[in-house]
Amino acid sequence: MSFSAETKNELCRLEGEDASRDKAECYGIFLFAKSFMPENICMTTENGLAAHRAAELAARTAGVVTEITSVLTRRRSANTYTLSVQGEDQRRRFLAFFGHTGRELNLRINRENLGDPPSLAPFLRGVFLSCGTVTDPQKDYHLEMIVPYMKLARDLITLLEEAGELSVQPSLVNRKGSFVVYVKGSEQIADFLTYIGAKNSSMELMQVKMLKQMRNDINRKTNFETANLGKTADAAARQIAAIEAIDKKVGLHSLPEDLRELASLRRENPEMSLRELGAGLSEPISRSGVNHRLQRILEFAQALGVPGQEG
Repeated sequence: MSFSAETKNELCRLEGEDASRDKAECYGIFLFAKSFMPENICMTTENGLAAHRAAELAARTAGVVTEITSVLTRRRSANTYTLSVQGEDQRRRFLAFFGHTGRELNLRINRENLGDPPSLAPFLRGVFLSCGTVTDPQKDYHLEMIVPYMKLARDLITLLEEAGELSVQPSLVNRKGSFVVYVKGSEQIADFLTYIGAKNSSMELMQVKMLKQMRNDINRKTNFETANLGKTADAAARQIAAIEAIDKKVGLHSLPEDLRELASLRRENPEMSLRELGAGLSEPISRSGVNHRLQRILEFAQALGVPGQEG
């Protein structure tokens, strides 16, 4: 089951609230559904729980009986549910219940259906159940609601921006004749999901984000350490090659005493770090001191004509 479907299932398990909030949720579902007019009031969804919740809200709030039909979609191998209000009388009564005549030039949000004070959370929950999706946070942070009319989409954006408890910055794009109101960013989406009642999904999204951040931090640290180990190994190999060349050409006894001891220690312990080399000398020195002496050994080898010892 997709993350979006799990989120809608969580919302559908929420218990009914007072009449005003139930009306706001029902209005959000049907206003943003496939069709909301005297000729046809219907909602199409792949979520069976959402279809049944919409039917229950329509009956409980407006006293309207709806019909649910389902069709198996071969391309998606999933059922598509269509919830419709049967009969023109019922449809007109349903529209009138929400203050619509069906003769409006533009379908807009009637704010009287949001209650006083406005019940934005249940209304937005209904909108999301009707036309919203949220991407699996393992892949991306993206939530969108596909709206059939531009002015209705702009009304939705205004509501989202006016919701004081929300900190979202919605955007609008035209996609294949529909208007998509979308929100990006993990924190904004988590905030929206919590606001409409999907607290478990919100928590899961933030947990996924934290795990992704931890993995990224570990990968960065591992890559950094691997790179450093590679550099250390390359430097040690170059130092040992120089020491071997000096021993072969003129003998290690030709080195100054302080370099001679370090050269022997390095040749016998290629895995040692500079700090460990410094601690292993008869008179311990700092890491920078070891680095300075090794550089002198490389320069000594270079003076003997040993190739590849520059720097």
